[in-house]
Amino acid sequence: MTRTLDHLPQRLASDRDGAFPDLVRAMQDGVFSGVLQFTRNRHDAEDVTQETFVRVYRALGTYDADRIRSLRLRPWVWTIALNLCRNRARTVARHPEAQLTVDRVDTHGDASIEAVNEVSLEAWRDRLAALPAPQRTAVVLHHVVGLPYAEIAASTDRTESTVRSDVRRGLARLRTLIEEEAQ
Repeated sequence: MTRTLDHLPQRLASDRDGAFPDLVRAMQDGVFSGVLQFTRNRHDAEDVTQETFVRVYRALGTYDADRIRSLRLRPWVWTIALNLCRNRARTVARHPEAQLTVDRVDTHGDASIEAVNEVSLEAWRDRLAALPAPQRTAVVLHHVVGLPYAEIAASTDRTESTVRSDVRRGLARLRTLIEEEAQ
């Protein structure tokens, strides 16, 4: 994926409409996966992911070709996604009753396996939610999405050493939570 993204700024600078679908294909799964960890709701994650790419497309339309060529796409897209996640969290905090939703259930697989997977996934979401926001963001972006520390630093406007510390502290806290659950 990184190889694909390396050539995209040049292509986007010369043909935004032609290259944009490749940007979406290259990043949408990672953005959705990471956003899902922040929103903890599939519907909200879908909305935030879609809005992220709408805003990326609009922003590219306002940038000159030189600026587009110099973009570091993953940190830039993640900055937009994280801002949308923060906005969504503020909205939920102000209007919690508006967030009552039911996730779709996939009935094509083995129901018992799906139930175990869902409980496990929910447990991980709860553990991640227990982390302070900077640690949660760093852990999700590094270990769920796969961003390198430098790109996380650029996305979050924090130093690389701070991001490394956030990941390390977040993982230590997750280990502690798992150990406490086992007791």
